[in-house]
Amino acid sequence: MTPEELLTTTRTVRKRLDLTRPVPLELVKHALQVALQAPSGSNTQRWHWLVITDPGQRAELGKLYQRACRDYLDSPRAAGKLFADDPQRSKVQKRVGSSVEYLADRMGEVPVHVIPCLETESAELPAGNQAGLWGNLLPAVWSYMLAARAVTLGTAWTTLHLAYEKEAAEILGLPENVHQAALIPTAFYTGDTFKPAARQPLEEVMRLDRW
Repeated sequence: MTPEELLTTTRTVRKRLDLTRPVPLELVKHALQVALQAPSGSNTQRWHWLVITDPGQRAELGKLYQRACRDYLDSPRAAGKLFADDPQRSKVQKRVGSSVEYLADRMGEVPVHVIPCLETESAELPAGNQAGLWGNLLPAVWSYMLAARAVTLGTAWTTLHLAYEKEAAEILGLPENVHQAALIPTAFYTGDTFKPAARQPLEEVMRLDRW
């Protein structure tokens, strides 16, 4: 794939994750090695990556994710309920909502969970520039997802389990000063018909020089 093709066809994969096919750890490690080339503020590299393959741990995390997702799906901010007054966008959102629900019931079955974490100096997140803080990690997470796609693995950006962050930290044995950023389900995908998604026109979201 060209860089542009990789960037425009790396989609969130939920219903097309292959839950039955084992994922070689070497593929995950390769994608993570690529991710480590991402920038971090002052080159601190305070990231950590938990790769969860143990069935018991995946099942426990899956239960937390399912519980959090049920609350989310019942809320007015659920993806499938957004843009109800726009027929075109509403149709897309309902598909997203359906796939979110599908993954919620199967997260524990996904072969690999990758949980990117950020280490801080104390148990409390520092006050101030949260964009700068999490910017030390999130570009690397996206790099992991791109690199995974390049080796035929599908991923999805999820954070719903963080509603039960403390319970997840106990399952994972995390120190108090290591904070989870996401849960990235990782598996081979079924089919390969990914294409660029519909997005708002650039003219609606770009401002030149001033708002």
